[in-house]
Amino acid sequence: MGHFQPCKGRNSESPREHGGRKRLRIAIDGPAGAGKSTVARKVADILGYTYLDTGAMYRALAVLALDRNISFDDPEALGELASSVRLDACEDNGVFRVWLDGEEFTHLIRTPEADRAVKLISMAQPVRRVLVEIQRELAGRGGVVMEGRDITSVVIPDAEVKVFLTADETERARRRWADLRNKGIDMPFDEVLAELRARDAKDLEREWGKLVKVDGAVLIDSTRLTVDEVSRIIIGLCEAKQGCSTG
Repeated sequence: MGHFQPCKGRNSESPREHGGRKRLRIAIDGPAGAGKSTVARKVADILGYTYLDTGAMYRALAVLALDRNISFDDPEALGELASSVRLDACEDNGVFRVWLDGEEFTHLIRTPEADRAVKLISMAQPVRRVLVEIQRELAGRGGVVMEGRDITSVVIPDAEVKVFLTADETERARRRWADLRNKGIDMPFDEVLAELRARDAKDLEREWGKLVKVDGAVLIDSTRLTVDEVSRIIIGLCEAKQGCSTG
């Protein structure tokens, strides 16, 4: 399997019990542009939990596959790549940083090229098997907020708090377009919308780990909600489980 080493920092070895209260596993799924990363990071910060951006792991591997000219039509070769590299990742002052074999990929994983590549590598079941095993190991420690597309369905279906976060298609595309502009990438809105629709289609059509709202997941539509409002809803779900502590 692939090798994972969390960066040194808070909660890298968080116990399932803290101060007499169980540290929960919070799983957030949803389509691109729904605000999963921003909300998950906010919730983790409030609770003092570890934030894990599973999509960043796929993105880093996708960029590495591009660098090594590995065909996205060869799932076995992609799986071998995932199995052979050492993946380091952690949250660092609001940025989820990722290294592969000691080389940092953080600045490369949010480009349009990475956007196109990640929807291809995420279709490769051998890659998903490797990363899911890593993600389950991390979730087992508790005190984690994990977001992606198959967290509630495949990675930790027994998570104590499960959320399906979505938003209107146009609003999701607008958020992605604004994010690209903030990074100095001038991409027409229509092109951003078309790529988002293509990503949605890929997320829904793959045989293993497809994007679904599972039974027991709370649906939150963030179209007209702020990050703080969505975060408060999730914190409320935690408090209803009588397991989260903000102190």
